[in-house]
Amino acid sequence: MRIYDSKQQAVVDLQPLKAGEVSMYVCGPTVQSSPHIGHVRSAVAYDLWRRWLAYRVGRVTFVRNVTDIDDKVLVNAVDEPWWALAYRIELEFTAAYRAVGVLAPTYEPRATASVPEMHALIALLIERGHAYEALDGSADVYFDVRSWPQYGALTRQSIDKMEPAADADPRGKRDPRDFALWKARKDGEPESATWESSWGAGRPGWHIECSAMARKYLGDAFDIHGGGLDLRFPHHENELAQSTAAGLGFASVWSHNGLVNVDGEKMSKSLGNSIFAADLLGSVRPIVVRYLLAASHYRSTIDLRTANGSLEGGSLAEAEAAFGRIEAMLERARRVGELPETDVPDAFGAAMDDDLSTPQAVAVLHETTRAANAALDAGDKGAALARAGEALAMLRVLGLDPEDAVWHSGVSGTSGAAQTAALASLVETLLAERREARAAKDFAASDRIRDALAAAGILVEDGKQTTTWSIA
Repeated sequence: MRIYDSKQQAVVDLQPLKAGEVSMYVCGPTVQSSPHIGHVRSAVAYDLWRRWLAYRVGRVTFVRNVTDIDDKVLVNAVDEPWWALAYRIELEFTAAYRAVGVLAPTYEPRATASVPEMHALIALLIERGHAYEALDGSADVYFDVRSWPQYGALTRQSIDKMEPAADADPRGKRDPRDFALWKARKDGEPESATWESSWGAGRPGWHIECSAMARKYLGDAFDIHGGGLDLRFPHHENELAQSTAAGLGFASVWSHNGLVNVDGEKMSKSLGNSIFAADLLGSVRPIVVRYLLAASHYRSTIDLRTANGSLEGGSLAEAEAAFGRIEAMLERARRVGELPETDVPDAFGAAMDDDLSTPQAVAVLHETTRAANAALDAGDKGAALARAGEALAMLRVLGLDPEDAVWHSGVSGTSGAAQTAALASLVETLLAERREARAAKDFAASDRIRDALAAAGILVEDGKQTTTWSIA
């Protein structure tokens, strides 16, 4: 298997540290606001990697974190506690990932659960001479970029040409490019967002969070570190610097998925063209969304075309038609006989082994679909079932089996009773928060929870003494 390493800027042989096992760490969401199509695209990209690695290599330990404490989380928590915002948004991400068939991670740590590990890593960097306490006497701690000659290796930049790090006031820094490992508590910040440390009360910087969590769950060295292309700098550059400066082997390969444009333009709040996961998944079947994302190479930029601004057309309509042809063939074949269990075709495997070249792999899937239809037309039952079986094998590897329970229940690998219990637990938790908000006369928070449930298809009805819910 070969994979593109962003650090080497080349496709390299994948050589797992342990035979028959692959360890992956993927930067998950900062739960500050609702997920958009870019988040979904990244999740699907690494879910495809994970599934193919499991098929080809064996065991995959897959870690995807949740950044639940960050400047943006605190800023956006206007009408509710920061931890309530983080949890509510985390639920939205989980629902979006499940909706498109993304497997649950082996581990999904929250940053707030690994603060002691961050303390230990910061102390190690100070001991090794690569970090220092702020010059202004605050509790800030910074990474000294000048102390690490390899800084800039991931993105191949010279330190002198980099922009100053904008994560803290530069007055306490030796160099404007030094970045925060520990951030002193500021006036106005909630006490609940503060942890004690040997340097003073504060909270972790964004970059140290991922280094500490990766080390905690995968050890000092692991195989693949993934994330969106927009994370290469400064986040991943800083992760690489602080981890290797601490003496860790860290990631053997750095992988980055491409971004998503809408009608030829980059998604942005200023343009007002962001496509949120709830809107996307409400406009077409989730399996079609997954097909659309899987059909593009994970490193490419996807240009999602709309129909005069409407999602019900353009790229999604084309994906619906293309995937519908595969589904129709499977239905025809099943009327003839039972589909055999088989391996994926060699051409499909070769494409997937070549840096997860899903466009070529999907082309093999469509060629096989056409061959199956031709055999059905000719009355060749044996050939038709063989080709249909191969198509099904490819669909399963891609997470696109139309018969998979996830497309019918929204939750993979659980019984109907367990699915109902899980949904009820999530909804009742949010309703309890809503009752507390109403009791406190925080009607803005109450309405926001109700709207979030409505967006997920949950109808809430308030009675005189009780609140009931149902699936709309």
